[in-house]
Amino acid sequence: MYQMDTTLPADAVDFIDDAKLEAMVAGMREDPEAVRRVIAKSLRKEALTVEETATLLGAESPALVEEIFEAARTLKREVYGNRIVFFAPLYVGNYCMNDCKYCGFRRSLTSTVRRTLSDADLVREVEALEDLGHKRLILVYGESPKYDPDFIAHTVRTVYATKKGHGEIRRVNINAAPLDEAGFRTVKQAGIGTYQIFQETYHKRTYAAWHPANTMKGNYLWRLNAFDRAFRAGIDDMGLGVLFGLYDWRFEVLAMVTHARYLQEKFGVGPHTLSFPRIKPAEGLDLNLKWQVTDAQYKRLVAILRLAVPYTGLIMTAREPAELRREVLAFGVSQIDAGTKLEIGGYQETRKEGEQTLNREQFQVGDTRSLDEVIGEILEGCYIPSFCTSCYRLGRTGEHFMEYAIPGFIGRFCTPNALLTLSEYLADYASPATRAKGEALVAAEVEKLEPKLKAEVLDRLRRVRAGERDLHF
Repeated sequence: MYQMDTTLPADAVDFIDDAKLEAMVAGMREDPEAVRRVIAKSLRKEALTVEETATLLGAESPALVEEIFEAARTLKREVYGNRIVFFAPLYVGNYCMNDCKYCGFRRSLTSTVRRTLSDADLVREVEALEDLGHKRLILVYGESPKYDPDFIAHTVRTVYATKKGHGEIRRVNINAAPLDEAGFRTVKQAGIGTYQIFQETYHKRTYAAWHPANTMKGNYLWRLNAFDRAFRAGIDDMGLGVLFGLYDWRFEVLAMVTHARYLQEKFGVGPHTLSFPRIKPAEGLDLNLKWQVTDAQYKRLVAILRLAVPYTGLIMTAREPAELRREVLAFGVSQIDAGTKLEIGGYQETRKEGEQTLNREQFQVGDTRSLDEVIGEILEGCYIPSFCTSCYRLGRTGEHFMEYAIPGFIGRFCTPNALLTLSEYLADYASPATRAKGEALVAAEVEKLEPKLKAEVLDRLRRVRAGERDLHF
């Protein structure tokens, strides 16, 4: 059996200075001139310091907050265009040796229905997702000896090998427990995309209160240094995350920016994505929490993260209600999930729309609409739904991705690839109403391309309509 080496190396670093960040939060004061200077720097596509991020967090007056929102909208358009990348989470197993007090999968919760997908069940889940049109998945695992690196690698390979009709999964990301270097090397060899680990809360006292010390997750520094081990193992595509609502949202934003800058300075590559879910109802959870984040605060934190880390993808999940997701998309979100089901084996089952059973799920989903419904709405907002995975498969990740992204060259790949993957979806999976909206948007977007690129895109669109798939730049 695999034995993970949990010995912290001599160079393990606690780079989160709680006292410093708390002092910054306590000292926040609105300074309109300083806020506008910071906004101007961000609009030059320069990453912000932690102190500059604190300046934005200090803005409270509605007019100044609206200036932050407008800057985030501008930066989103300039860096990512009007693309929104789609993915789906797929829960592989919910056995867990941790006892996180906010989680419906915690080990002490005896009402939770426990299950691990067999290979046959995993194939059926993937086929069900492919039948909807998904091309990108994030596999989610509890922290258990059952889900060791060999098991994770095996499930990744199974997903990639599962193809139905025109359906195939082209990128498999991972949300799983931190591993040692050997474990990270094992999962990398399976061809994973992003490895996502949430610190949950960076505030040490709060972390200890929610994560019992006699569990793997109770080791704050082991988790904090996980990406250092991943980089040494050759993984250069990371996803950071915080579960907002456990502690002061302003502290957590500053800590996320601190973590991003630490990785950039130490390894030359910052995180590929940031996630910012809010704590939601779960089996056995009392939601009477001191630090719950309001919708207004949520909008601000998303916009400020967009300005603080211009080239980092922002992921907004279906934890949030549809109404809020519609509004926040414009503030810099680049990836969302849709048609999400959290129950183990849930994509195979037919249930009424919106029906959830908390003793089978990690938490309550806020946006229960289908993938086609969400895409239809996105198209009405003149966004391009994208299932593109070309950068990852062509090696444009880590430092290479930044070489393309920072000068803005990525734009010559992203819009064309988004249009091609959208056209695949429209041809193979869309409802008639969504197909009509999508074809109109594709035609309008092609007209915006420069002539040489337009000709190449039109040729590939013709080939997609003729039945070819996976044509990408």
